[in-house]
Amino acid sequence: MNAHKTDQLDRYDVEIIQILSREGRLPVTELSARVGLSKTPCQVRLKRLISEGYIQGFKAILNPVKLGKEQVVFVEVRLTDTTEGALREFNASVQNVPEIEQCHMIAGAFDYLLKLRTNDMRSYREILGRVISTLPHVGSSSTHVSMQSVKDDSF
Repeated sequence: MNAHKTDQLDRYDVEIIQILSREGRLPVTELSARVGLSKTPCQVRLKRLISEGYIQGFKAILNPVKLGKEQVVFVEVRLTDTTEGALREFNASVQNVPEIEQCHMIAGAFDYLLKLRTNDMRSYREILGRVISTLPHVGSSSTHVSMQSVKDDSF
């Protein structure tokens, strides 16, 4: 965590965040027992952490293999135009592509790094041609295929 932001958090807050990052469905009674607080103070802290934006939400972690979404690729994208308007158009367009799990603007040899998850290489190739290459201002792309996920911790 960013040291500047965590200066405002005490050890209970940090412990609550760490536990919930691994076990988001943990009941408040068990969470309070683990951090050493009674239920009400723990619940007050949890509500504050949510309202202040330290905790943005809770979600299910899905099994991509069981869902048939085992293929992971990373795509470097270079834009033909990097004006603010072009960036806004590109940013808005990627929101509508369900296969794009992540999109990062990059400072370097290319403009964006996308993480896509598809059924297989054939379906990725189809998405590349039909969707990725037609996003606003895309000039070129380069694909990197993930052979194995060694560590995948979402924060």
